[in-house]
Amino acid sequence: QVQLVESGGGLVQAGGSLRLSCVASGRTFSNYGMGWFRQAPGKEREFVATISTSGGSTNYADSVKGRFTISRDNAKNTVYLQMNSLKPEDTAVYYCAARILSRPSVARSDYWGQGTQVTVSS
Repeated sequence: QVQLVESGGGLVQAGGSLRLSCVASGRTFSNYGMGWFRQAPGKEREFVATISTSGGSTNYADSVKGRFTISRDNAKNTVYLQMNSLKPEDTAVYYCAARILSRPSVARSDYWGQGTQVTVSS
């Protein structure tokens, strides 16, 4: 079992920045591909970014490419999402996810966090 706890969400003005953190516990963190996903009110959960087990490979949704950066620190069992140049359309609950030996997706994730709210005002 893996427990994921997100933090770092909040209210920010358009153009601002936030850094989300997700701390994992319970299993060997470095064996899990990690990802960030988000869900806005009335919409389906969507992919934001994923990172490989070593951190050497990342993927981003087109909507956040160039503005968001995913990273991980395996020594701290933590994955981060640095969000810059935030837009009102980035407003959502952001979820951290883990998948053993592979990158998570909305349909294929082994574990999910409880989510953290990000609100971007215009």
